Formats: sequence, structure tokens, C-alpha cells
Amino acid sequence: MDRINQLQQHHAMPLPPVKKPETKNESASFKDILAGIQHPRISKHAKERLSERNIAISETQWQVISEKMTEAKQKGITDSLVVTDNAALLVSTKNNTVVTAMDKEEATSKIFTNINGTILINE
Repeated sequence: MDRINQLQQHHAMPLPPVKKPETKNESASFKDILAGIQHPRISKHAKERLSERNIAISETQWQVISEKMTEAKQKGITDSLVVTDNAALLVSTKNNTVVTAMDKEEATSKIFTNINGTILINE
């Protein structure tokens, strides 16, 4: 009978500790989320175009452009035309990069291809 009792005894093996996935703080405010937004990277080509076309974009405008690019990316837009009061920028929201720039007058007679969204900024 001892043998039967020995066979029926089960030894519970301790389970390895399970690491719980970190949960993001879902109560983060929209302002906190936007604070994490970085200005878009400006490609070498875009830097040259901004310089040679004397296009000045203020810090405030860059902040708005960054926010709108983030919103566009969240909506699935990968390549966009950003139109401000004085410039038109072709941007890649996927890479957070300004690809090229032109002044608004130059942009009025152009056809823009390979974009899937447009961002209009009035400031």
C-alpha cells in the first residue's frame, strides 16, 4: 500500500515567474503626448531649397507642422503636402522628414504626385 500512496503523491513544480507586460499610462493627456513630438528631420535637399528660396519657418510653425504630421501619420498618411502661408513642403510622415520645400507662389502652378494627404496650416 505504501507503493500506491507513493505513486499518487504529486509534487507540484513551481512555475517560473511570469513577467507582466508593461502597460502604458492610458490616462496620459493629449498635451503630454504632443510634448513628446520631435521636429521633423529636414533632408539635405530640403535644407538647400529652404535656403536658396529664402523660406523662413518659425519655431512655432515647426511645432504645428510636427503636430499635424503626427496626426496625419496616425490616419495612415505616409507622404503629404504641407501648405503654410508662405511655403509648401513635401514631407514623409513615415520617416518624419521634410523632403523638399518651395515658396507658395512657386507651388501654385505645380502638380504634386506620390502623396496621399494634404495638410493646410494657416499661421
